Amino acid sequence: MSPDSHLDARFIDFDHDEWAELRANTPMTLDEGDLERLRGINEELSLDEVAQIYLPLSRLLNLYVAASQQLYKVTDTFLGQPAERVPYVIGVAGSVAVGKSTVARVLQALLARWPDHPKVDLVTTDGFLYPNEILEQRDLMDRKGFPESYDVRELVRFMAAVKAGERNIGAPVYSHLAYDVVPGEKRETDRPDILIVEGLNVLQTGDGGATRARVFVSDFFDFSIYMDAQEEHVVQWYIDRFLTLRDTVFQNPDSYFHRYAGLSEDEAVETARDIWYRINGPNLRENILPTRERAHLIMEKDADHTIKKVRLRRI
Repeated sequence: MSPDSHLDARFIDFDHDEWAELRANTPMTLDEGDLERLRGINEELSLDEVAQIYLPLSRLLNLYVAASQQLYKVTDTFLGQPAERVPYVIGVAGSVAVGKSTVARVLQALLARWPDHPKVDLVTTDGFLYPNEILEQRDLMDRKGFPESYDVRELVRFMAAVKAGERNIGAPVYSHLAYDVVPGEKRETDRPDILIVEGLNVLQTGDGGATRARVFVSDFFDFSIYMDAQEEHVVQWYIDRFLTLRDTVFQNPDSYFHRYAGLSEDEAVETARDIWYRINGPNLRENILPTRERAHLIMEKDADHTIKKVRLRRI
């Protein structure tokens, strides 16, 4: 364990083995069946990787949650008011196809098994995308996932309500089959001990057009994680995922992408590569990657999906 002098001195760098040592005596609470349900499409995540990378992270977060709740108690004591538990909010950011969803689900499962915070909710920002009808009106369908495609005001309102301890807060639901927000459908969040918020642009501080002070989604985070990888690896993962979806989900006539179901492998690869370089790649380089150093923890993946480096921000 040592700071990397030629990189940002705000971080301490760990290689895979150094980070794994920080598990201490944290017990493994997942089995292969759990992991099978938690893995994303084409995600190669083993129980060994969970033990070496995600158990130390869950231990760190458990310590942070306890310290945060103690700090809130101190503030409540100072104000002379009854102590209340405030949800601890964790943000998970990174590119399309980098594995954010799997990381968020694994953390949710691990953290919910700690005795002090059994209620862990997970919300993805996909639900806060504008409906396709609005995106089409604004000529933004090819900018889906870019900052301007989200109803940021509604997302900030949701985060503020969570932090204020409001009950039964509804978050909009997104259908990946329909590639659209589900009209009128909400998933309730009711005072969780921990809330994990996963999305592409959750660490952003604006779209470049604002000149006055604003409240950002990341302002509500107690801890944030950025999933990092070389773009060449992410492109390959995206293509591999597209090929898998072509043979599975896209075969459903109700799928928004059913038109791709009959593509040959070469055509599918070319289509996926085109989508990446027109949409996902520019979004990564222009909007997502520049937020990396804002995270409290950066997890750098290798070509085989294993974590090769962890960078922890100094307090």
